Amino acid sequence: MSEKKFNPAKLAKLNHPDRYDRENPERIWKTLKLDNPRVIVDIGTGTGFFAIPFSRHMPEGTVYACDIADEILQWLEENLPEELRDRIIPVKMEERAVPLPAGIADLVLMVNLHHELEDAAAILSEAFRLLKPGGKVAIVDWKDEPTESGPPLEIRVSEQSLIDQLAAACFEQIRAHASLPCHHFLEAVKPQH
Repeated sequence: MSEKKFNPAKLAKLNHPDRYDRENPERIWKTLKLDNPRVIVDIGTGTGFFAIPFSRHMPEGTVYACDIADEILQWLEENLPEELRDRIIPVKMEERAVPLPAGIADLVLMVNLHHELEDAAAILSEAFRLLKPGGKVAIVDWKDEPTESGPPLEIRVSEQSLIDQLAAACFEQIRAHASLPCHHFLEAVKPQH
């Protein structure tokens, strides 16, 4: 396992109550102003910290909870709330590829993933492929400055670098939101044409 990758042995960390203060899923949901989304692809889902609350906003929708780690997907499958079991679908993905059809997603979400990526351009290209025209990608990752927790500073990614990578992947309407205390939060749109 790469030094940058999250260690599945530390799963409990992903559900720590402090995360709600730092990465409030409700705040992120409201900020994205999604218009009745039917499909969300959560890349690097971990314990479903976002997949679960987002799914609750989509009674008719599906969240594909994607991760590369078998242990994480198994934990998720065993711990999904009963009422969401047919709406959150765990998906085993590869480092650079998600085995889902093109053009299915209203939102591709990536939280605390970017600093772990071996090939950010490849996964942004996958996000672009997965999105419907007009669909959004949202990236939430640790600010490249000291915070009370988080990954080492040297592997964090600057907001400008995230903006540049989104632009290089052909996303438009790139916006940075300053609503999270320890994280960059960017959204961008796949063009309609």
